[in-house]
Amino acid sequence: MVVLLSHTHAGQTIYQLSDSNGTTLLTNKKSKYSHLKVEKKTYYPDSNIHSYSNWGSSEAAVLPSYSKNKNAFDHFIKNAAQVHGVSEGLIKAVMHTESGFNTRARSPVGAQGLMQLMPATARRFNVSDSYDPQQNIHAGAQYLAWLLKRFNGNVQLALAGYNAGEGNVAKYGGIPPFRETQDYVRRVTSRFNNLYAGGLGHSNSSANSNSNTATLQVSSNNASTTQLSNSTPAASNSPKYSSRPIIVSADGTFTDAPAGSFSTTNATARAKIYISN
Repeated sequence: MVVLLSHTHAGQTIYQLSDSNGTTLLTNKKSKYSHLKVEKKTYYPDSNIHSYSNWGSSEAAVLPSYSKNKNAFDHFIKNAAQVHGVSEGLIKAVMHTESGFNTRARSPVGAQGLMQLMPATARRFNVSDSYDPQQNIHAGAQYLAWLLKRFNGNVQLALAGYNAGEGNVAKYGGIPPFRETQDYVRRVTSRFNNLYAGGLGHSNSSANSNSNTATLQVSSNNASTTQLSNSTPAASNSPKYSSRPIIVSADGTFTDAPAGSFSTTNATARAKIYISN
């Protein structure tokens, strides 16, 4: 396998080309090899976690059919926040971004309900019905509390873990280099600062009047105060992650680009690869 340029990004089309000698070439730059025949093209989404469809086009946006429910779950949120020691505003900002307040939301990979619990997460926190608002919200809040403890009160790393999995945050030493996850952290942060920092159901009209940073009180075993900022997807005290070549495996998950060959459940392939920004 010859890697001509090994810096990759998720969320793009990969073309499988064939030259006159029958050699296979994988690339995201079809124009560079316009003289070669395209055998196959595959679009790889940003990650296998959630869909952009629930996020809305702006901080306040939700689908019209669900907007009437925007404050319908505040009593569950308040209770979950007290029980699990997580900010009410943070829970609601996550819920807003995950499901748009749609109790029946389901992502293409199976995340369910208001807080978009994956089945494994639901089992982890003893949820019997992911579409039950009370169970779903409490499990989502409990998971956020666990993530905050895992990442020493760093809210942005906790949000990245909620979207992409705590394993990916640990693997990359910070917010993973997936565009969806980085956009997700910015969107939840912005919704908290602009909509929920002042309390549930109240917009925070003054959050950005003097500064683009709002303070979020987070109760955890390791930290009591954390700042959310719109200016950067990673907190200033979070570890830096280095650029690493990543690819999408046959099962849809991300992994490091292999050296030499790549095996799937069905075959082992060798090919020339050219990937660039």
